[in-house]
Amino acid sequence: MEQKNRRFIVAAIILVIAGAMLASFGRNLFGLRTPAVGLPEPSDSSQGPEGAPPDADRLQPVEVTVQTVTGVVATLARPESYYRELTVETFWDGGSSATQVQVWSDGGWSHSIQTLPSRVIRHDLTGEGTLYYWYDGSRQYETAPADSRSSDLAQHIPTYETVLELEAGDISAAGYELRGELPCIFVEVRSPELNLTHRYWVSVDSGLLVGAETLEGEILCYRMSAYSPVQTPCPPEAEFILPDGTLLHQVDS
Repeated sequence: MEQKNRRFIVAAIILVIAGAMLASFGRNLFGLRTPAVGLPEPSDSSQGPEGAPPDADRLQPVEVTVQTVTGVVATLARPESYYRELTVETFWDGGSSATQVQVWSDGGWSHSIQTLPSRVIRHDLTGEGTLYYWYDGSRQYETAPADSRSSDLAQHIPTYETVLELEAGDISAAGYELRGELPCIFVEVRSPELNLTHRYWVSVDSGLLVGAETLEGEILCYRMSAYSPVQTPCPPEAEFILPDGTLLHQVDS
């Protein structure tokens, strides 16, 4: 009898533990917010457990589809302080042009320097609700109201956060892709009424938009690429200074 009771107690303990594990798993599977997302390496899908990161057991792999991509992008975040370089190209029948852009971002301020195809250099400095812009060699500048998207628009790049506002029906394709050598989340949006296709590549590592394309029909008319390494935090020598010498922001050294 005593041995029978002991078996009953052991069985009850096992059931309690199993129930707790099931409840925990259920919360992770069906919870509205995912604490961590494991993003697979697009370049090597055969990597085994030995190549997994130390905290792989805490990550929940998520398949990127047109239904889930906005949720996956929502788990990413841009660095609060960084420097990077990018290229913006436009194409038309019989020609093209390219603009080289340097971007410093820190503490809610952004300073971009564009070398235009004409070799003219334009500065755009945004922060605290204002856009300041001027051209190299001038001490005069102009201002305009700014919001969280003004810095990207000044660089002539799309703001990938607009993906978060899309409905699944607006997205025609999604997944993981390599862009350059960077693992990225890929999103494609079609606008049939305008005959346009917009494509975005968001870096899994930095959370920054590193590639974008716009096609009119099957013809490429716009391309943005930023495959060089991102420097974070922003270098302390970065300047957030107006051409008249007014200092608007200083990076902490």
